[in-house]
Amino acid sequence: MKTVIVVGNGMVGYKFCEKFVAKEGSKNFKLIVFGEEPRPAYDRVHLSEFFENQDAKALEMAPAEWYAENNIELIIDERVSDIHRSSKKITTAKNREFSYDYLVLATGSSAFVPPIKGVEKKGVFVYRTIEDLEGMLDYAAKLKEKNPGARAAVLGGGLLGLEAGKAVMDMGLEPHIVEFAPKLMPRQLDSRSSQVLQLKLESIGLNIHLSKATNQILGEDAITGMEFGEDDILDVEMLVVSAGIRPRDELGKTCDLEMGVRGGIVVNNQMQTSDESIYAIGEVALYNQMIYGLVAPGYDMAEVAASQILGDTNSLMASTIDMSTKLKLIGVDVASFGEPFMPASKGHSVIFENKTQHLYKRINVSLDGKKLLGGILVGDASDYSMLHQMFLNEMAIPEDPAQLILPAGDGGASFGDVMDLPDEAQVCSCESVTKGQICGAIESGEATDLAGVVSCTKAGTGCGGCKPMVKDLTEATLKSLGIEVKEGVCEHFDLSRQDLYQIIQVKEYTSFNEVLDNHGNGGHGCELCKPLVASLMATIHADTANKEYAIQDSNDRYLANIQRNGTYSVVPRIPGGEITPDKLIALGEIAKKYDLYTKVTGGVRIDLFGATLNQLPLIWKELISHGFESGHAYGKSLRTVKTCVGSTWCRYGMDESISFGIELENRYRGIRAPHKIKGGVSGCIRECAEARGKDFGLIAVEGGWNLYLGGNGGATPRHAELFAEQIDNETVIKYLDRYLMFYMRTAKPLQRTAAWQERLEGGLDYLKEVIIDDKLGIVADLEQEMETLVNRFECEWTQAVNDPEKMKRFNHFVNSEEDDDNLVFVPMRDQKMPEPWN
Repeated sequence: MKTVIVVGNGMVGYKFCEKFVAKEGSKNFKLIVFGEEPRPAYDRVHLSEFFENQDAKALEMAPAEWYAENNIELIIDERVSDIHRSSKKITTAKNREFSYDYLVLATGSSAFVPPIKGVEKKGVFVYRTIEDLEGMLDYAAKLKEKNPGARAAVLGGGLLGLEAGKAVMDMGLEPHIVEFAPKLMPRQLDSRSSQVLQLKLESIGLNIHLSKATNQILGEDAITGMEFGEDDILDVEMLVVSAGIRPRDELGKTCDLEMGVRGGIVVNNQMQTSDESIYAIGEVALYNQMIYGLVAPGYDMAEVAASQILGDTNSLMASTIDMSTKLKLIGVDVASFGEPFMPASKGHSVIFENKTQHLYKRINVSLDGKKLLGGILVGDASDYSMLHQMFLNEMAIPEDPAQLILPAGDGGASFGDVMDLPDEAQVCSCESVTKGQICGAIESGEATDLAGVVSCTKAGTGCGGCKPMVKDLTEATLKSLGIEVKEGVCEHFDLSRQDLYQIIQVKEYTSFNEVLDNHGNGGHGCELCKPLVASLMATIHADTANKEYAIQDSNDRYLANIQRNGTYSVVPRIPGGEITPDKLIALGEIAKKYDLYTKVTGGVRIDLFGATLNQLPLIWKELISHGFESGHAYGKSLRTVKTCVGSTWCRYGMDESISFGIELENRYRGIRAPHKIKGGVSGCIRECAEARGKDFGLIAVEGGWNLYLGGNGGATPRHAELFAEQIDNETVIKYLDRYLMFYMRTAKPLQRTAAWQERLEGGLDYLKEVIIDDKLGIVADLEQEMETLVNRFECEWTQAVNDPEKMKRFNHFVNSEEDDDNLVFVPMRDQKMPEPWN
């Protein structure tokens, strides 16, 4: 029996083992795997998730038992120190010796630490292993004990650096990103997309420092700062170095394998090194004079090496490697595919940019306008999978390529049905799974749902970027076979939101556990199903978030939006933006009394920021005494109905928009929905209330109101569609009652009206048939349900301050009524701001 030794038990080393034991003939080999770390292989791509639960087991690729079950000898916490090619033996750091017939080097890479003076000081970390993260967490905790406003920097503004930036935020430290280049992610993004990404990251609290060359790390024993020049110093108490990677190729050097000039072990398209018995895969392998730092090429290398060792000489590495990638960095979509940077001599670029929404989309097309050559997406990468497939398979593109990236309503168009892809289209690059394999698994009966497809094909189990397309292909194939597609909300419920709505309504359930026990899959529920069920109960029973079963998340629990420093915002409702001088004075006096930061929003309201938890009821009491009520800025409910001054004041006004806007806001205030809802009422076609950018919008015209439905801002702005023309106030309310209740009944969780409306089969015409023509015979029920919600409205703030039991929520500490003295503020522009201000 021949022996294969694998040096390295990272993601690629594990994948080699998995692919090897699955192949015919593998039982004739003995497999020994060495891992330098004290645990089996884990998912380094999602390493930042360790900060959420600090559960290393959750990141495991496979438990130790898996290796034993597959006759693999796993040796962890032991480093291979030497390779003796002439005798085909390896030696470990514990002076143990093992013989091999084939040797696979999957040693990966290590973090590159620039030779900066003082980099060895305490508080300087690299971002590479679970042990690194554990050390960072421990150090950060001690820092925060001494200084709650402690700062930490990340050296490097590339992919890994931004992931490390998220880690710093998760640890509760003030984050700073320091980058030598003049832009973020210099290898993936052009200058304009990098600027958009920077604006977005700065808006969520990251401090970005570009074009900074670090001269030295300051401090005697531990880091106290970074010095870039004589008078250019950044005070920080912790540093995470994420300045790139270097291949762990020292074993190749010491045994005289052919090496690259700048590192890496040279391999051919069989993944063989200069020694035909030794293979190299992953980030240690230099293929085509390049080190590939993505998971997918590493997995392909593992497949080729396993096949070659088992005698399949036809399995070869592709001559070109697709470096396309889609990531979510700190909640921001970033993707690039094909040729993201392209010279003008080769093709044309089409660019859509909206800095206010932190959106940037660029596609590169051939000179004849017929082929998609590559692109960059920042802020919204929902179309990445399809655009990537269009590039890979050279699919036809619209005559006007701009339609591929423009928002719907601005010239954008639906394109490329997933079922139009050729069967050989590679959907999952990490596991080399094609469209044909995904659809075939369902058509053969091997899989009957998404979980089955993932189980038998492994599609989506790598980086996860292909999951949306795998889901779309699964559902489209099931529908083509006449099989009903059930959309379960999470692992605890196989039912859709619509199914749960009907069940709760018919069974009259009033607690989450009742629903889970009778219709769930066990467990205790999760962050997906608990808020969903609570929202449905609040809608069906016309109750507020003050009911224990209806409490959804921390914002709903405390009836206020929590801010980044732990304080809350107070946002009273100001229907239509109309406010009396007395109320305006009252807002000012209350804000002054509690020293709140004050801001007039674009949504006809005044926001008061900086309230501590125990101050909330006190502030509410004073606001209520002046006639204010909760503005529901924290809830998935109606936020505002924006109005212009209309015919009351404006010489162009066609109708009295303020009065009607107030009526609509007072009617729909407090209703719970799948997502937030906004409205707008403009008194003429000049559209000063921006009604067509709202979930529902009205524009006064000769003869009545034009009603627009399904618009919204956010990551994917969309204009509302014209639903009805020249209708009176009564008809507007009738149609809106029906529309909103139909949406609340049938939308998916956290689905805005725009996305829901866009995905309705039959589109706007179908919606008109349901709402206007009563095609389903349900409009009377919809109107009655809405009337019940309207009639049972209660201000949640008033409920809370009048109930001693509910008031117990609003203490910082369960055993004390003391304030939280960790909050620090500084003055700026004559108002207080959180310290540190970012």
